[in-house]
Amino acid sequence: MACILSQMASSRFYCLTVLFFLAFLNLNLFASATIVSHDGRAITIDGKRRVLISGSIHYPRSTAEMWPDLIKKAKDGGLDAIETYVFWNAHEPTRRQYDFNGNLDLIRFIKTVQAEGLYAVLRIGPYVCAEWNYGGFPVWLHNLPGVELRTANQVFMDEMQNFTTLIVDMMKQENLFASQGGPIIIAQVENEYGNVMSSYGAAGKAYIDWCAYMADSLDIGVPWIMCQQSDAPEPMINTCNGWYCDSFTPNNPNSPKMWTENWTGWFKSWGGKDPHRTAEDVAFSVARFFQTGGTFQNYYMYHGGTNFGRTAGGPYITTSYDYDAPLDEFGNLNQPKWGHLKQLHEVLHSIEETLTHGNISTIDYHNSVTATIYATEKGSSCFLGNANSTSDATIDLHGTEYTVPAWSVSILPDCQNVAYNTAKVKTQTSVMIKKKNQAEDEPSSLKWSWRPENTDDTARQGRGQFQAKQLLDQKAAANDSSDYLWYMTSVNLKKEDPIWSDNMTIRINGSGHILHAYVNGKYIGSQWAKNGVFSYIFEKNVKLKPGRNLISLLSATVGLQNYGPMFDLIQTGILAPVELVGYKGDERIVKDLSAHKWSYKIGLHGLDNQLYSLDSSHASKWQEHNLPTNRMMTWYKTTFKAPLGKYPVVLDMDGMGKGFAWVNGHNIGRYWPSFLAEEDGCSPQACDYRGPYDNNKCVTNCGKPTQRWYHVPRSFMENDVNTLILFEEFGGNPARVNFQTITVGSVSGSGIEGDTIELSCQGQPISAIEFASFGDPQGTTGSFVKGACEGSKDALSIIQKACVGKETCKIEVSKDVFGSTNCDSSIVNTLTVEALC
Repeated sequence: MACILSQMASSRFYCLTVLFFLAFLNLNLFASATIVSHDGRAITIDGKRRVLISGSIHYPRSTAEMWPDLIKKAKDGGLDAIETYVFWNAHEPTRRQYDFNGNLDLIRFIKTVQAEGLYAVLRIGPYVCAEWNYGGFPVWLHNLPGVELRTANQVFMDEMQNFTTLIVDMMKQENLFASQGGPIIIAQVENEYGNVMSSYGAAGKAYIDWCAYMADSLDIGVPWIMCQQSDAPEPMINTCNGWYCDSFTPNNPNSPKMWTENWTGWFKSWGGKDPHRTAEDVAFSVARFFQTGGTFQNYYMYHGGTNFGRTAGGPYITTSYDYDAPLDEFGNLNQPKWGHLKQLHEVLHSIEETLTHGNISTIDYHNSVTATIYATEKGSSCFLGNANSTSDATIDLHGTEYTVPAWSVSILPDCQNVAYNTAKVKTQTSVMIKKKNQAEDEPSSLKWSWRPENTDDTARQGRGQFQAKQLLDQKAAANDSSDYLWYMTSVNLKKEDPIWSDNMTIRINGSGHILHAYVNGKYIGSQWAKNGVFSYIFEKNVKLKPGRNLISLLSATVGLQNYGPMFDLIQTGILAPVELVGYKGDERIVKDLSAHKWSYKIGLHGLDNQLYSLDSSHASKWQEHNLPTNRMMTWYKTTFKAPLGKYPVVLDMDGMGKGFAWVNGHNIGRYWPSFLAEEDGCSPQACDYRGPYDNNKCVTNCGKPTQRWYHVPRSFMENDVNTLILFEEFGGNPARVNFQTITVGSVSGSGIEGDTIELSCQGQPISAIEFASFGDPQGTTGSFVKGACEGSKDALSIIQKACVGKETCKIEVSKDVFGSTNCDSSIVNTLTVEALC
């Protein structure tokens, strides 16, 4: 500051006055600034190299009321930082009109992270992918004249720079960058562009160079990263995304080895199975990464959350974005994953100094078995890695033998004693259950009223809002203001027309989302993509009449494409051709209607009139008698009492088809329980953590509704009467719809002599001990049995006395507590306990 250089007493007095005044206003000046830099070993914060564990929590996929609890649980799980994307289309749904309210309050989210004492990683993008609608791009961007997305196009780059600068300036105004004393230590520009850059040619390289220059010019005072960008221009740090990143090497020797997305599970699609990734495999990938020189690792996701409203991408991403993350969709601990990783983080943090400063040497034992030693003058830490997927390994290190299970890593903080092995889970397993709404007897207490969706002016009269002599891409026509777009045209026929026959069909080229077809006001059929094949031909027989025939086609999108080269150009809606086909014997005569004059109407009447809103002036004329079931295009309404207690609430949509649900006007997302998951691919056997993981390896829920239960945040509900409104698109029966709570039903844990088992029912008391045995117990959670040998004391009564009635209990595993066993010397004495909550 110039004033500090002044030698005049009056100037010094003035400057001191100003500085004290600013300090009084609590503006974070240079005294509170955090210096964030990096070298080839690590991110350095205030001169100290750090081992950093981060986790992704996307603020719009939860509610502001949930953030403090989620972030506290992340900190308790051993995280140093919280990572989030910034969602352009959520914040700028209309060009130059911004929304940072409610669960879009980014500033509040970052400050909540800061209040918990954690760092933040801000992935501005602003392309995010994230299985989010259109990858986070606002659709109005696609519709700007002359625009080309994610390439060296001035229209696009101007808009991208405007939004990126807006976000950076907002952070600066609140002093949220570490250079200002805030929590943000890293920012990201673009996202996984290296995966698709070759499709854009030389313009792609020019674009990524511009991204780097633009980001650097914003002068945020913390490092910028680019993930999956092997040619990231300096000073950008390129980082890795994937199931495993131990073999990743940054393109610059002065860049630390960073992993921005360790996929803790996977997302789910309509018609897809539930993916799971074991705690053992996630831990193995993390330990392996740090064994091979990594120092920053981020879990994607740490809490997945919910795709409320129309935010789910795709096509066909489900409303649940649980991701099998350490914190489940509702914010509960996903055990044992959360606890197993917490223990790993404690060990990694304990050897931070050694990992970031030690000289590294590796011993190759062959057969994918290695030892890595980090040595400093103060001491050494060792990793023993076995990447063989079938065989355990015995390693001789410094004269001591160690057994390392297949597909695991052992960590020895002092190179002598094993503190952690990724394959040995020493934390509890929790089984979550759903409980009925105790506030009322549902579903019988729910009294439903209904009203039809008015389709008279579209399906029957063909009235639209605008016209075009072509079939329009739904993105261009609807600007993503609704899932629904009516395509309507008419065709005049005479019996003398060559196409006229007793066997005529309408043939429509579908885009892979949903199509409902009407001819002359009569519904003739629907079709949608299945098994991930997003192209189909809809063809149905039609009865046409001489004269004017009205064709009304309702297209419904289920999340816009969010990933891939030039994904923004993938068309949605009804694509050419739309044809009438006349069959006369072996002769086939086609009349192409694609270039006819088409009328378009965006949305549905019930949506336009906001029937889901308690304040809507149109929300009347609900009928209480003759409740229809399995009727398309129908609105249903009921009131309910909020479930008692504090546990997360879900809406059971069993019996419904597809549509949207609102609670007190809050859109909780698309529902589609009638879409069953694929029947093949699930195994009754427990998942084997050994060997490389992908999203097809450990799946469940075959042949069942893809998603039956839907998250209703407590903040959406009132204490007394609440309103639930459904728009049913396909046809369903609301008689079985009900609200339930999710809580821990049972917990179990195992340990060998010397271990301490900790069991917790997470907010409720342990009510009973279902199983306890010290010796050689067998089986898995829910099916434990005693083995061939057992301790001399009654383990069940000991555990009952120690645990029943308590929320949490700890049990030391020893012969002193449970007595000597009659087990063979080759058997490791083990205590297994299962408790009910």
